[in-house]
Amino acid sequence: MELDFGPEVRDFRDEVRDWLADHLVGEFAEHRGVGGPTDGAAWEVRLAWDRELSAGGWLGVGWPQEYGGRGLGLLEEIVFEYEYARVNAPYRATVNALDLLGPMLLKMGSETQKKRFLPPILAVEELWGQGFSEPGAGSDLASVRTRAERDGDEWVVSGQKVWTSFGVHADWLYVLTRTDPQSARHKGLSLLLVPTDQPGVEIRPIRNLAGQDEFAEVFLSDARTSADMVVGEVGQGWRTAMATLGIERGTTLLPQQLTFEREAEALIDLARERGALDDPMLRRRIVDAWISVRIMRTTNLRTIAELTAGRTPGAQATTAKLYASTRHQQLGQLATELAGPAGQIVGEDYALDRRQRSFLLSLAETIYGGSSEIQRNIIGEQVLGLPKEPRP
Repeated sequence: MELDFGPEVRDFRDEVRDWLADHLVGEFAEHRGVGGPTDGAAWEVRLAWDRELSAGGWLGVGWPQEYGGRGLGLLEEIVFEYEYARVNAPYRATVNALDLLGPMLLKMGSETQKKRFLPPILAVEELWGQGFSEPGAGSDLASVRTRAERDGDEWVVSGQKVWTSFGVHADWLYVLTRTDPQSARHKGLSLLLVPTDQPGVEIRPIRNLAGQDEFAEVFLSDARTSADMVVGEVGQGWRTAMATLGIERGTTLLPQQLTFEREAEALIDLARERGALDDPMLRRRIVDAWISVRIMRTTNLRTIAELTAGRTPGAQATTAKLYASTRHQQLGQLATELAGPAGQIVGEDYALDRRQRSFLLSLAETIYGGSSEIQRNIIGEQVLGLPKEPRP
């Protein structure tokens, strides 16, 4: 896919392309496309690549210059992410801080928090993990039970978090807590920044179906953090958390789109190799997969057009997530079927090829970032105007 974002950013696009051509070489080039939001493969290589990007000034393109960024606009951010994905560069190890925490601090953090945390993020000196989901509060974050109590100049935090991406590498966590013990659901929540290097924090890796351990569960037992480590207002953590999740759907759209398009093209090549295009039923499913990634492209471009125009994305932002995650799983299932018995053979120590890893990891896509059930509720209630789901 080739997109032209207009003459005003062509010089910037060329600068990005030239830098990537000069620096995505050697070991970095050998790891093109490695990693993902649920894939911790080649962690040290990806971390080294992030430091290479930092040295070139390519982390935080849209962040203000006083915090170490370039101070460019949203369109330049989108162009960079698109060109980055176009060359299939390694998935950034610092994604939690770059795509979620950093933008959240820029929008809702105090000036002290911005000066303290944003420069180390861009310098790849501190890594972050997200403490939102809990064993009893996965997609339903309003059921959070992790509590935080004020003790003088500190907050004391106790509870358990789960599915913390790259949590074993995190120096800090941004944790959704309940600071009002009498509150329920969305009220009385606060978002705290908690250091991991202390006795009250225990992080245990979770090994997933694809053999990766990028997820972790976090146990907080009277962990402490300073009183000024609240992002936004005390008791308004739900609004802060929703702002974070909204950021997650922004400039990441086109990179994900390009990944899915590559997989669809690989599927067609595989079908040709196996002679599957002669089977009308299989041919129909393959064409349907090809159409699905084109629909994703159109929907994503609509969302990006609204973002660059300064508008909040409409209903397609929610429907796009639901559609892309379910169709990606179907794409992987079809590729596995076409591969036949070879698609079920693994290498030494359960080593998976790219097709196998992508399919297994896609099974989580209908859960993270808002499960499909939650997305359907949002579409039904907020888009179609249907009655709200009964609450217990």
